[in-house]
Amino acid sequence: MTAASPSIKNLIKILIGTAWIDGKIQSEERDYLHRIAKEKGVADEPDLQPLLHEFRPVTPSECYAWVKEYLGDRPSSEDCQQLLEAISGLIYSDGTVANEEAKLLTQLQLLDPSNETGEQASNSVIKAIRGLYQRWVSKLG
Repeated sequence: MTAASPSIKNLIKILIGTAWIDGKIQSEERDYLHRIAKEKGVADEPDLQPLLHEFRPVTPSECYAWVKEYLGDRPSSEDCQQLLEAISGLIYSDGTVANEEAKLLTQLQLLDPSNETGEQASNSVIKAIRGLYQRWVSKLG
């Protein structure tokens, strides 16, 4: 068995932190996290076990620190977009977007070097949330 890539493990940590960012992991988020961890081959990683199985909560500051560690000091637009997509998948999994989750999405947009202004970032987040909502509504129909 090979060791998991540090970036994959960091991504899973960020997703776990995102699930905790509103103070509670929803059952849909839990299912999503376990599925992604299994798909990425890190479900049995000893350092992820306490987080994945909710033996301890993750604070918003830990989540933001993991994002900074994952993206580095000068993130590329592609890295920001990939992380945004991964986080959006988790946020969409429970069909609701908490204020804290929307704030994290906005912060990621602001880190993206392709965004020139905060207003553009806010508009992008609103579009992303609108798209998630529309997909959720279409699945109900």
